[in-house]
Amino acid sequence: MDHKEGHLQIEATAASAGGGITRIERRLLQQLIEVCNHPPLTIRLWTGEEIHGRPGEPSIARVTLRDRGTFFRMLLNPELYTGDDYSSGRFEIEGDLVGFLDLVYRGLDGLPETSMKARFLRWMNRPRSNTLAGSKRNIHHHYDLGNDFYKLWLDTARMQYTCAYYARPDMTIEQAQIAKLDHVARKLQVKPGDVVYEAGCGWGGLARHFAKHHGVAKVRAFNISEEQVKFAREQAKREGLDDRVEYVLDDYRNMSGSCDVFVSVGMLEHVGVNNYPGLGDVINRVLKPHGRGLIHSIGRNKAAPMNAWIEKRIFPGAYPATLAEMMRILEGNQFSVLDVENLRLHYAKTLFAWRERYEDHIDEVRRMYDEEFVRMWRLYLAGSEAAFLSGALQLFQIVFARPTDNTVPFTREHLYRT
Repeated sequence: MDHKEGHLQIEATAASAGGGITRIERRLLQQLIEVCNHPPLTIRLWTGEEIHGRPGEPSIARVTLRDRGTFFRMLLNPELYTGDDYSSGRFEIEGDLVGFLDLVYRGLDGLPETSMKARFLRWMNRPRSNTLAGSKRNIHHHYDLGNDFYKLWLDTARMQYTCAYYARPDMTIEQAQIAKLDHVARKLQVKPGDVVYEAGCGWGGLARHFAKHHGVAKVRAFNISEEQVKFAREQAKREGLDDRVEYVLDDYRNMSGSCDVFVSVGMLEHVGVNNYPGLGDVINRVLKPHGRGLIHSIGRNKAAPMNAWIEKRIFPGAYPATLAEMMRILEGNQFSVLDVENLRLHYAKTLFAWRERYEDHIDEVRRMYDEEFVRMWRLYLAGSEAAFLSGALQLFQIVFARPTDNTVPFTREHLYRT
């Protein structure tokens, strides 16, 4: 493809002797390359012919389309079918997988929001519901794959499956996850004697850390993943913390009682925008007059659904909200926002660490599941890393309190005082 002259140049190989691509396919390929801003890629077709996005420049990856159907599915719904075909082996990527996916995200981001293609993709890729029953199904699909699987590549100490905080660039994933928990504790000004409510607790690492290292009186952590709650309860008992940490196998909507601190790390993505006012009502119901709150969530700079393949195959019901959408949680009950921090690049670094460990244990994953599962999760981890590097996704931490609370700190000094 000569991107200066605007016509498609295809290099034929011996494998293409049986016939090349049609005129319509040639035109569609040209449009695809133009939409992606002439990426530095080599595309190998099912005929054996090759196309270079930028002739004369090195390619960061070679993409192989093994049949014509793969090409047309990619054109119809690139987010969904590219992931499916990569998982099944019909679509191959050799070279820099994260770099390739970064280019894909940037290309899709360049589609005008009012274009027919963009509107069609929004309609095709609607997320699933997060009703009480729907949330249970969605969470089971992802988090109940089995604790042994997640143990292979998450941090060994607490199994934190959320963005770490690299206070120093040379931190290990274990150190960065502990730094995240302490960073959250400082933002919330957690102190001995506090009662903490947590919505969506994963494997329970934050609750145990707050009890063990910050002296809180009680943590009630809500989660609807049976596998995670079982693990968390066993771990709390093993560490002698089960008298101060309670893991509740229930939906956050059923919280009752009162707390000094409300925290949610990595759950909001599964709540659904329509349920944000309800979440705000729950927080308003349980948070004391001088209570503090923090929500940590994947987000976006502009409203858009989760990548269709990730939503349908990995994280059903997931949606990364914009800051404006997140305010629906707080504004209805007049909570005051005290601090907003974006940890986007921290999440890219976290995903890099997870992906390295995943690849180190790839044979074990293959024995647990199958080759399609191996490829699917490789793509998920690499695609998530690329999304944060490209700016397609953000990671927001929002701290809030009640509007009449005059005990809130004057400065941010406490955030960096260890």
